[in-house]
Amino acid sequence: MNLGREVREKALSMGIEISPEAEVLFEKHAALLEEWNQKLNLTRIPKEEMADKHFLDSLSVLLVPEVEKAGKVVDIGSGAGFPGIPLKIVCPDMQMTLVDSLGKRIKFLQAVVGNLGLKDVTCHHARAEELGQDSRHRERYDAALARAVAALPVLCEYLLPLVRVGGVAVAMKGPGGKQEVEEAARALKVLGGEAADVVEFNLPSGDERQLIVIKKVKPTPREYPRRPGTPQKDPLV
Repeated sequence: MNLGREVREKALSMGIEISPEAEVLFEKHAALLEEWNQKLNLTRIPKEEMADKHFLDSLSVLLVPEVEKAGKVVDIGSGAGFPGIPLKIVCPDMQMTLVDSLGKRIKFLQAVVGNLGLKDVTCHHARAEELGQDSRHRERYDAALARAVAALPVLCEYLLPLVRVGGVAVAMKGPGGKQEVEEAARALKVLGGEAADVVEFNLPSGDERQLIVIKKVKPTPREYPRRPGTPQKDPLV
């Protein structure tokens, strides 16, 4: 079974429907990742595990209704394109912004977007803190996503400044992510967020996952996010 078909069939078990066209694009994304990985070290996950650990993990954010309905989405720390590219493939009408701090990853993302013929996708070489202070991006998104990027108090400062009031930030976590919600209480209060839900599920492989859903309930104060590197060094806890 090729990777695209495996993703399509397993996604059905998660309640996510995927078109035959998307199946082909998943396979192309995986092939490009294998090719570029030889020189850029984009992932340590072998191809036989990518269906679950990259593609299905990415698509799991569709279990959050606000993400499924979102028109404008930003993926912070996109790396090899997860979750942003699989999400865009399944939701072609979604406007997707992919953000990474490393130029070599941005070149890869641009190559994938071009090779797959994806429309309404932009790739930004930037830090999340810089983007959050940019008026073209600040509080412009329906949903902001991050997968395995940082602890929740830090992620709040990366994501919430980008989300419009009424939108959501989603932190994609493994088991134990739920415990981070209490640690992020101060960050949520300061940045205009409110813990809305924790979606717990298992990938078809059996791996445990948690989606921490944060609702944006009021504007983020102008001084946040702070200078690049500060949220990591001095988190709001």
